[in-house]
Amino acid sequence: MKERTLKFLLVDDHPIVRAGVRQILSSHFHAEFVEADNAQAGVEACACQGFDLMLLDVSLPGRSGLDLLIDLRTRCPLLPVLMLSMHHEEQFARRAFKAGAAGYITKSSIGGALVEAVKKILAGGRYVSPELAESLAASLGHESSEPAHETLSAREFEVFRLIVSGKSGKEIAAILFLSFKTVSTYRTRILQKLGVGSTAELAQYATRKGLI
Repeated sequence: MKERTLKFLLVDDHPIVRAGVRQILSSHFHAEFVEADNAQAGVEACACQGFDLMLLDVSLPGRSGLDLLIDLRTRCPLLPVLMLSMHHEEQFARRAFKAGAAGYITKSSIGGALVEAVKKILAGGRYVSPELAESLAASLGHESSEPAHETLSAREFEVFRLIVSGKSGKEIAAILFLSFKTVSTYRTRILQKLGVGSTAELAQYATRKGLI
């Protein structure tokens, strides 16, 4: 019996990452790939339907992959999504699963865990690495109510993490492919939502919450 050809939609702005993912999956699955390097192209490709799985980068230029994931739950509710991320923090994984992701894998562990993750998701399960699962479990129950940073949007949280890591507004704009004015707007919203008045206080908040 001929093996069915799987269709994967790969959305990541780094050609080297896409090539690596494609090579790994091609050696284990009979598959076709459609690739996109930004959120809009990913949405347009998704409209074609027929995909067995989307592999989606968390940090895309312009529009966050997490924001796109939320949109996809309406556009393509049956399409399972495996998030690819450079972030090891459980905060990003928690946001991804809350937004409807079927799995979350860090790019540093793609070589060893990608095939396992894809197999589990295609079988109808969900995937998170053992290390991240332990971290997620440890974070449960630490807050009696939702912490303020959980009210940040996916993009606001990305900007917040970059600010407290010491990046300047111009550096953040370059990393996220945003204008400096847009980054400044995000910073203002973040300060308001977290109830602080300066970058130093943001850093203190992040330290208290174990975010840096």
